[in-house]
Amino acid sequence: MKLKDSVKITLKNSIYYVIDDNGKIKKFKPWLGDIFSFVYDRIMEKSIFPKKFKGSFAKHFDILKEEYQNIHGMNIIEIGTGSGSAAYLLNNDNYYTGIDISSGLLFQAVKKFKNNNFQEVEFFVSDASDLPFSNEFFDVAICDLSLNFIGNIETFVKEIKRVMKQGSKFFCSVPVPERKEPKVKIHGSLYSENELKTCFEKFGFSFVPKPTENGALLYFVAKLNTDN
Repeated sequence: MKLKDSVKITLKNSIYYVIDDNGKIKKFKPWLGDIFSFVYDRIMEKSIFPKKFKGSFAKHFDILKEEYQNIHGMNIIEIGTGSGSAAYLLNNDNYYTGIDISSGLLFQAVKKFKNNNFQEVEFFVSDASDLPFSNEFFDVAICDLSLNFIGNIETFVKEIKRVMKQGSKFFCSVPVPERKEPKVKIHGSLYSENELKTCFEKFGFSFVPKPTENGALLYFVAKLNTDN
C-alpha cells in the first residue's frame, strides 16, 4: 500500500481501519447497516434491481464483466466494494484495493476475493471523499452502484483524480434520475448524465457514456487526460 504521510491505520481481521486525530478508529454509518451485510447480495438481486432499478441483475454482471475482461496486472481501486462482487468480474492477476464504509460488507468481500484466488488485495474502511492513499497511485478505478451515496460529487471527483495516474480510467455504473420510473424512490443523491459529464470534465476527465440500457442505470467510462 502507499498511504498519505499523515494517515495512520490499524489492521483487524484482514481489514484496515483509519485512525483519527484522537487515536480512535474512524466510524461511518452505512445506508443499509452492517447487520444486513450477510443478505446484501440477495437484497440487490431480489429487491433493488427489479423494484428500484427496473433492470436485470444478471445483465448488469454481464456488462461489467465485459468491461473488465481485458484488465490485467493493474493497480485497481474500487470505491464502494460492497460485498465484493468484483471478485467474480475482475481477473485475479490484478492488484486490488477496496474501500467501503461498511466493515460488515468488507468481511463478505474478503471471503469472496480469497475464494477467487486473488493474491494481492487490501480492504479499507474509508470515506470515498477523503481517501487515505498517496497521489497518482492507481491505474484503474471502479465504482459500481455507489456513486449516488457519495454526498459531494465534486469533492469526490477531485479526490479520485488525486489518487489516479495520468491516463487512467474510471469505470462507473450508477442510477440516474432521467432513467428511473417517476414514482420509484432510489436512495442517495441522483445526478443526471449531463451533471456527471460536466463534473468529470471540469476536473480533466473525458466522459464516455456506454450505449447499454439496463433500467435506471447509466454505465460510463471517464479517462483522466494526460495533460491535466
